[in-house]
Amino acid sequence: MSTNADQTSTDVATDARAVATVEQLEQEGDVAADYLEGLLDIADIDGDLTLDVRAGRAYVSVENDDQDALRLLSDPDTVQALQELTRIAVQTQTGRFSRLILDVGGSRDARQLQLEKLVDRAIARLDEGASQASLPAMSSYERKLIHDIVADRGLVSESYGEGSDRHTVIRRA
Repeated sequence: MSTNADQTSTDVATDARAVATVEQLEQEGDVAADYLEGLLDIADIDGDLTLDVRAGRAYVSVENDDQDALRLLSDPDTVQALQELTRIAVQTQTGRFSRLILDVGGSRDARQLQLEKLVDRAIARLDEGASQASLPAMSSYERKLIHDIVADRGLVSESYGEGSDRHTVIRRA
């Protein structure tokens, strides 16, 4: 038998996984921008922030005409860490799980190109006779990009594993 408290707990968990509205995503972007502006000020780094909402996610970009100004922050591992910290700041402020995407100095475009090359090398292994090609573990966002790249190239992909070991396997259609 379910109590009202149990039902409320279930409703809250369901709401946390619900698709965010554009207004909520814009709020996430605003909170993220405030947080990132504070970090940039502390680090004495100049950066212009751009906010966008697309594909059910808030996107925040940090840009500077002088690419060297963002060089240290645009490393993919650093961007990933900053993204996670920013998501935590957004969640703390809004009370909702955030799937926010952060781009620093074009780091997402650079990562997209790296992933395309990774997929091309995997396809070369398939062309050489392999029945499948496994890629290294990566974030859910990167796996989604991989799935899109693979589909564009006419192949199929699936994710396997749990947590930080989750990776993508590519096969011929």
